Amino acid sequence: MAQLVREAMTSEPICLTNNTTITDAATQMRDYDIGDVLVTENGRIRGVLTDRDIVVRALAEGRDPGATTIGEIASSHLITIGPEDQVSRAIELMRQHSIRRLPVCQDGRPVGIISIGDLALDRDPQSALADISAAPANH
Repeated sequence: MAQLVREAMTSEPICLTNNTTITDAATQMRDYDIGDVLVTENGRIRGVLTDRDIVVRALAEGRDPGATTIGEIASSHLITIGPEDQVSRAIELMRQHSIRRLPVCQDGRPVGIISIGDLALDRDPQSALADISAAPANH
């Protein structure tokens, strides 16, 4: 069982700049089989964009996904954690802020992301959530 975030996180997160279009971000999500990307500016984290953000903040509002940038719709109120922090702190932050993913940053630069799926795999590999998180992509 991992004690530090760096032991449970997904390293090398997909990072896109503020001016990336929603269409391009969605393509990256599809190609990498992920539900989120980190939004960066000059290598520093500025936001998180999820597949749900695309649906709720863009498509449901009638925005053009080829003309709307991810900087316009991404969550910018960031809660982050460091790679040397305890996994228990990540769990605490997720509960406290009702979030499913935490960008892992070092000196303001993203180095990973930790999700409730990562924590399920790490903490309780026999759980239903761990099974779902470990399952192959549903293409």
